[in-house]
Amino acid sequence: MTPLTLHIPTLETERLILRAQRVEDFEPFAAFLGSERARHTGGPVTNRLQAWRGFAHVAGQWLLRGYSSFVMEAKATGEPIGLVGPWMPETWPEPEIGWSLWSAEAEGKGLAFEGARASLDYAFGALGWTTAVSYIERGNAGSIALAKRLGAVRDDAAAFPPDNEEPPLVYRHNAGGHA
Repeated sequence: MTPLTLHIPTLETERLILRAQRVEDFEPFAAFLGSERARHTGGPVTNRLQAWRGFAHVAGQWLLRGYSSFVMEAKATGEPIGLVGPWMPETWPEPEIGWSLWSAEAEGKGLAFEGARASLDYAFGALGWTTAVSYIERGNAGSIALAKRLGAVRDDAAAFPPDNEEPPLVYRHNAGGHA
């Protein structure tokens, strides 16, 4: 059987390749989801089938929406280090730019910022978006700082996904304010 082929762009930054998922990315993704690091993204998830469904959900958005999160691959090592980019599950009121780094070793180097900045350029350019949000759990200081560094502004009037136990903070990115 021939796999379905979609045009999924590859973006490059100074230190990252933003690309479509590969099946070999599942193990680091599942390890992340099963760890305490995933506490702000619905984890920890130790059920492999549930982790696979999450992985497939990201891949499926390319087919259903024409966009999805990219895997961040470190140019220096070729290792997948996280997800970043446009995202909009069915119940969400507006599109999001999201990010996650799969290991502590990737933190503190500006990689999530670099990937998110390229994703915003893609969303506001190729996708034609004029706004996007980042839904961030309260207490996720790292993501709040990153959203602010990206120029996003907290929007307390914005709608948020209905399936959150506690309403997340909403940070708004606008194409007009994006460099």
